[in-house]
Amino acid sequence: MSLGDKAKHAAEDAKGHVKEGVGDVTDDKKLQAEGKAEQASASVKQAGDDVKDAAGH
Repeated sequence: MSLGDKAKHAAEDAKGHVKEGVGDVTDDKKLQAEGKAEQASASVKQAGDDVKDAAGH
């Protein structure tokens, strides 16, 4: 997996953490949910990266 893809996925995860944190502080349930969804999406993509790396692609 390319380093660029890994960086994009890490950035997506970080963005999700920030959104969730802002949602927590402002008590904005929608923003909290969006943040958690972005983190979950990034985690799935990162897991795919790990599988591809392990397979040697």
